[in-house]
Amino acid sequence: MRKRVFGSIFLTALVTLLLTASLLLIAVHSGLSHDMRGRLANECNYIAAVVQDNDWEELGRIGQVYADRITLIDADGTVLYDNESDAEEMENHAARPEVADALENGVGESSRLSATLSEQTYYYALRLGNGTVLRVSSTADSALGALSTASPWIVLIVLLALLVAALLASWLTHVFLEPIVSLDLHAPLKNDAYDELSPLLHRMDKQNHKIDSQMNELKRRQAEFDDITARMDEGLILFSAQGDILFANRAVCALFPKDSASGGYMTLCRDPEYIRVVEAALGGKSVHGRMEKDGRVYSLTASSVAEDGQGHAAVLFMVDITERDQAERQRQEFTANVSHELKTPLTSIMGYAEIMENGIVRPEDIIPFAGKIRSEAQRLLTLIEDIIRLSQLDEGGAPAAFEPVELSALCGTVCDRLQHKAAAHKIRLSIGGKPVTVSGERRTLEQMIFNLADNAIAYNNPNGSVRLETGVENGAPFVRVADTGIGIAPADQQRVFERFYRVDKSHSKMTGGTGLGLSIVKHGAAMHHAEIEMQSALGEGTTITLRFPKTQAE
Repeated sequence: MRKRVFGSIFLTALVTLLLTASLLLIAVHSGLSHDMRGRLANECNYIAAVVQDNDWEELGRIGQVYADRITLIDADGTVLYDNESDAEEMENHAARPEVADALENGVGESSRLSATLSEQTYYYALRLGNGTVLRVSSTADSALGALSTASPWIVLIVLLALLVAALLASWLTHVFLEPIVSLDLHAPLKNDAYDELSPLLHRMDKQNHKIDSQMNELKRRQAEFDDITARMDEGLILFSAQGDILFANRAVCALFPKDSASGGYMTLCRDPEYIRVVEAALGGKSVHGRMEKDGRVYSLTASSVAEDGQGHAAVLFMVDITERDQAERQRQEFTANVSHELKTPLTSIMGYAEIMENGIVRPEDIIPFAGKIRSEAQRLLTLIEDIIRLSQLDEGGAPAAFEPVELSALCGTVCDRLQHKAAAHKIRLSIGGKPVTVSGERRTLEQMIFNLADNAIAYNNPNGSVRLETGVENGAPFVRVADTGIGIAPADQQRVFERFYRVDKSHSKMTGGTGLGLSIVKHGAAMHHAEIEMQSALGEGTTITLRFPKTQAE
């Protein structure tokens, strides 16, 4: 804009200067021409008065001293006298404009430029009383000739005028634009500018208020969006139609700490499943996928977002489904194991019952068969009770409220219940330690201790021992079950608390265990915020300690 204003002012000044000079030159030339014609007319009338009586001698005398050219022409155009040339050698002047006008009208005027246009000759002719024509002429520099003579000065003056015009245009440009350049667009109404800009400034002020309102709303929504996405445990990534990452929330940055969450989608992750779902979404499809990273399983859900004429943008959700996946696998394993465990005793019961129903059993075998049916039914009932109890613990609740429970007395009750089984396996049961009371659910605590002691008996060696001990260590109450049994290998120690997991499956069939006892212990410990500690070695026995929080000691 500054260049345009400067150019306009400079061009205006230049055109004004040239036009003024041209008009001035025309006026000066016109004035000089008028003066020249007036002078020639006066001189011609003076000479005519002198030579009106055909005083040729006087005409010759005047011609010798007169600076201008004097010519006397006959009525037929013959030159009778000329003070600068030989009259006899001059051509007929009857066709000359000024002579023809004088012969016809009594007075004639004309002017002619030289061949080089540098000089101009003015003529004035007067018809005398005797019919002859007296002509006076004078030669002067023409306008072009005057300009040519003064060309160096003219060039200098023009250059000086251009310089003045440029300086003036620059100054005027600064004066005109300074109020506009210095406008405070953030507060338009505070500007002291041209009155003509007032409507524009008022519109700008309204537009600024509207923009400020929109920006505040955008900032509020952005802050709300950032707060929501920052609190999300799921990963959220937004891609442009070109595949560039527009946004990645905190969960994504935590999942890919060494990768760049900017640039193209390939810079973030090169997992084939991730690439597949992102490219499918950028192609206009909504797809699902599954990706594993660092031992975790993630569900990928990519959605396509159409952009007007720009292809498809994409939104990707990454949800950690590791626990859900593990829970699903455990559920499937649990269902399969329960089916198997239920099928085994039911098959035995149906087999014995079918033999008895068909009457092919001997009378003396009826009582043993009935005993086996009762034994398998009892095993089935125990399994069902354990499954029900484990389901209750999975739901996170207990049928009764917590109450103070004395662990030493509870261990005595468990020993009484297992005394018959211990004697059958030739195992010595003993109780030791000091009485200690914790807050808990009595039935669950009793079942936990019972399962530990029952396993210690079942997996013990003949003539072995099982010791139950209670007390307080470092302010934390505990109950400990130690045996002299077969022990557990280090590789199995982390899995024995899984449902239906058995270290020695052949031995488990002999003992009739359900495979849920230690799993119930694990869930009961979680319900009571207790820790489970295991020390075991093959052939040396196993010691399992339940350590309760310190605040529960009484």
